[in-house]
Amino acid sequence: MIAGGIGIAPLRFLVEKVRASCRQIIVLQGAATATRLYPKELLPPDVSMAVATEDGTAGHKGLITDLIPSFTTTADEIFVCGPMPMLKCMAENQKTLRLADKPVSLSLEMRMACGLGVCYGCTIRTKSGLKQVCKDGPVFDINEIVWDEMTRL
Repeated sequence: MIAGGIGIAPLRFLVEKVRASCRQIIVLQGAATATRLYPKELLPPDVSMAVATEDGTAGHKGLITDLIPSFTTTADEIFVCGPMPMLKCMAENQKTLRLADKPVSLSLEMRMACGLGVCYGCTIRTKSGLKQVCKDGPVFDINEIVWDEMTRL
């Protein structure tokens, strides 16, 4: 599981849901600084965590995407939530990040004005047409999204 910033919130709940059926769960978490990281001690003890901070106050100094290639070779499935620039970077660099042959599910962080699918404020373009994040998501396959048309950066 790969979390950028507040993207840790939905992944934290996913950890609890899938924990019993997984051999191993590794959470990669990135934040601007150590004070913005989700505390490891609040995760179940059998969950591993690797961190990156932009300012180097904890873990790897840099972006969480820097750590991805070290962990993806052993992953069966990848779940991601984070800011749109991070997601777009991952989609555009799948080979470099060793994601190309893995199922990658993204939980999109979008502004949802109504949350009911009425206003179309959270509409994205996918390979199978327009989708609303609030109704059709928020989880999408990384390869389903038309990234060059994503303007919400």
